[in-house]
Amino acid sequence: MVAYQDEPWEELINGEVVLMSPRPVYNHNRIAFNIAHIFENYLKGKRCTVIADGMDLYLSDKDRFVPDTMVVCDPDKLQPKGVFGAPDLVVEVLSPKTAKRDKGYKKDVYGKHGVREYWIVDIPNRSVEQYFLQGETLTLHDIHTILDEVEMDRLTEAERAAYSTSFQCSLYDDLTIHLEDVFSRLI
Repeated sequence: MVAYQDEPWEELINGEVVLMSPRPVYNHNRIAFNIAHIFENYLKGKRCTVIADGMDLYLSDKDRFVPDTMVVCDPDKLQPKGVFGAPDLVVEVLSPKTAKRDKGYKKDVYGKHGVREYWIVDIPNRSVEQYFLQGETLTLHDIHTILDEVEMDRLTEAERAAYSTSFQCSLYDDLTIHLEDVFSRLI
């Protein structure tokens, strides 16, 4: 048995210990893996590194989160126990228990501590909300969604022409994220 499986699955949110169990379900885990895989392939040979689900992120004495995926470009922030300081990008995959915190308190804390880009992934809606840092605030840049046939039929010709299932990560000019890759192999 792996030792870390016996440790509590928790976050420290505004000084309060919040249990995160049960562990993420398959689709939640799969999306976090897919995103980490996209960045792992892109970042080969580059300074930045991707960190997948399960690593503690220490932002203050009151806030220790466990994001689903992070990209960290400052190697001094990486320590055996976790990441100490703001990652460059944080991804949270919503679950019913965490959605309010991910969209509210945690987003605000990420902005205050300097996370440059933040994604909120909504599994049922097959969407990624993309936030960019402006000052100390993460501001919604766009919402990227995979539409089904019924939704596509409701679009005007102009809306259909503007619709895209890919977007750019603000950290890298040459990294295009394809929603099909984010939401692939779900059950």
